[in-house]
Amino acid sequence: MSKKVNKPGDDSAVNVAEVYSKTEKYVDDNRNTLLIIAGILVVLFAGYFAVTRLYLQPRSEEAMNLMWKAEYWFEIDSLDKALVGNESYYGFEFIADEYSNTKAGDLASYYSGVIYLRNSDYQMALNYLKNADLEDEIVGAMAKGGMGDAYVQLGDYDKAISSYSDAISHSKNLLTAPMYLKKQGLVYEDQGKFKEALTNYKRIKDDFPTSNEARSIDSYIARVGG
Repeated sequence: MSKKVNKPGDDSAVNVAEVYSKTEKYVDDNRNTLLIIAGILVVLFAGYFAVTRLYLQPRSEEAMNLMWKAEYWFEIDSLDKALVGNESYYGFEFIADEYSNTKAGDLASYYSGVIYLRNSDYQMALNYLKNADLEDEIVGAMAKGGMGDAYVQLGDYDKAISSYSDAISHSKNLLTAPMYLKKQGLVYEDQGKFKEALTNYKRIKDDFPTSNEARSIDSYIARVGG
């Protein structure tokens, strides 16, 4: 008696048909629920579009137009005016507070944090730098690195190390990455963590050999036993 031999494609064909049938039944049984979910997703997307394109983007453009004078004052080192403005022009602080959650507001927060850092008001510097959510490779890294500088001055070395790590991870560019690797290395040294400091200094030497920090890094490597 001959036995029936199943063809290789038979089971898969049955399985596909079975899955399709179950899916179709699930859709039929839950049609109202699925329609509600789809409606919610449409509303959420429309709301996101409205907030982003119709509210945040115009406000960001408005803030950028207000900020040019403060940027000029910052460039000429008139930091108090850049921060608070005068009777005719707004300063960074007002723009950061009034236009938060916009790209221009984030940039104004960065400038405000830098000014407070230069004025040795480290807690206020942190307050603003924390709000500077910037994607730019240079400025975004410097905002995080500035937080590290503030934490060093406040004696919170663990948070300083963490902030420097964030700055290093944000961008591997030739300007900020070796700068914050070195600053983090110095904090490690101050804590007696010479192995970690050595790792940072060797990374500067190996990964960023043309950076300013690399020019004298051999002396730092020797100092921590490299």
